[in-house]
Amino acid sequence: MNQFVVAALLAACCAAQAQTTPPEVALQQRQALRHGEPARWYQADRSTAAQLRTLRKEITAAYAEAKTGCRNLAASERRDCMQEARDTYTADMGNLRDLHDAANRMDTSVYETTGR
Repeated sequence: MNQFVVAALLAACCAAQAQTTPPEVALQQRQALRHGEPARWYQADRSTAAQLRTLRKEITAAYAEAKTGCRNLAASERRDCMQEARDTYTADMGNLRDLHDAANRMDTSVYETTGR
């Protein structure tokens, strides 16, 4: 019985920390999944330009996600959070080529882009 209670509490804590998807995005995702996975998901970005485009999209998406998380904070913490998100975005975009090169080399030494 105690294991069940612990598991339920753990699940509740994880759910509280889970990322929430806006309802309109969830609806669009469900509609897209009804049509199956697009073939483009399985086509590798072979050219450097295509890989850089994908990396820019990923950095921009991470920035949007960080801003959403910041908006959920108390007003006293929001400004610093937004500034940190913007600084990380700017640093990542500034290091785009280095991040791309490191990913292609599978270089594990490049993992922190904020300079800390």
